[in-house]
Amino acid sequence: MNNRTILIIDDNEDIRDNTSEILSLGGYKTITAENGKKGVEAALAEKPDLIICDIMMPELDGYGVLHLLRKNPETESIPLIFLTAKAERSDMRKGMEMGADDYVTKPFEELELMNAIESRLRKYDILQKQYNSSSKGLSELTHDLRQNGMIDFKLEDYNSEVYSKKQIIYAEGKRPRYLFYVTKGKIKGYKTHEDGKEYITDLYSDGDFIGYPALIEEMNYDDTAVALEESEVIQIPKEDFQQLIGGDILIASKFIRIITQNVKEKEERLLSLAYSSLRKRIAKALVDIHHKFNTEGENNPIEISRDDIAHYVGTATESLIRTLSDFKSEKLIQIKEGKIIITDLEKLEHLLY
Repeated sequence: MNNRTILIIDDNEDIRDNTSEILSLGGYKTITAENGKKGVEAALAEKPDLIICDIMMPELDGYGVLHLLRKNPETESIPLIFLTAKAERSDMRKGMEMGADDYVTKPFEELELMNAIESRLRKYDILQKQYNSSSKGLSELTHDLRQNGMIDFKLEDYNSEVYSKKQIIYAEGKRPRYLFYVTKGKIKGYKTHEDGKEYITDLYSDGDFIGYPALIEEMNYDDTAVALEESEVIQIPKEDFQQLIGGDILIASKFIRIITQNVKEKEERLLSLAYSSLRKRIAKALVDIHHKFNTEGENNPIEISRDDIAHYVGTATESLIRTLSDFKSEKLIQIKEGKIIITDLEKLEHLLY
């Protein structure tokens, strides 16, 4: 049993009962409603996992049901599949434009209905899942959508470029032409202040998307991306990315939520630069860099230059070096051949509070 509840709204008793029986055999719990008004009441009371709704009904038609459910925060994200006896494209298009997730034309095959339900529930699960507010989170979301056939997007269809160390991938103030995906290597994003000082906005490695805020906001890049080492990067044309997120409003909003949270976290880091002690800021920078360049359980050395770490923290390189020396004597880190190895991540994280 899958413990999913499906609400069936249809004024035809035979279709209602038959659909309920099919879904029960498929392991679903079902609730039925004989008209649109009762269907909306049932949706609000039961919060089903998915709704199957006829279009042509007395009291309140399917479009009215969809409108009321989408404007209510408690039901706005519940997937809804329309049942329609009409095959006219205009009816289908109207439903999809209003926010329906799919439609099945009556009379329908049992397999067709089950496939539509399973597909929409998979999409719902992905859109409800909490992804990291980072380019890694975007990568995971894109992977899940692609795996479930919700977007036709294959990275291998695009060309990749190899950037040498210190080579610029995109520059602040330029118009975006591509979404970039890091196949291999390490990249930093940075801004240059009026006084000529550099501030690192983010760090990227294998599996990260970069350059996406400028594409979504349709504005010039607000930072510069440069390779920290030889890096391989896939270039995805702007039009393809915009088509990817523009084809489905729910998918687009999920992308934008991740990006908005990512921007918020960058702003919080800027605030911490102003208000936290230098010791806390450097501890946070080391923890951030560790998590960006390591998957869970890994502890690869930090191979970023002292200058770049100082720019990430927003301090002088000399101040950074003194604090790293303190951390070394406290056995929080080791330094071997210029590389920083975190030896007590837990204690380093506790310095942040």
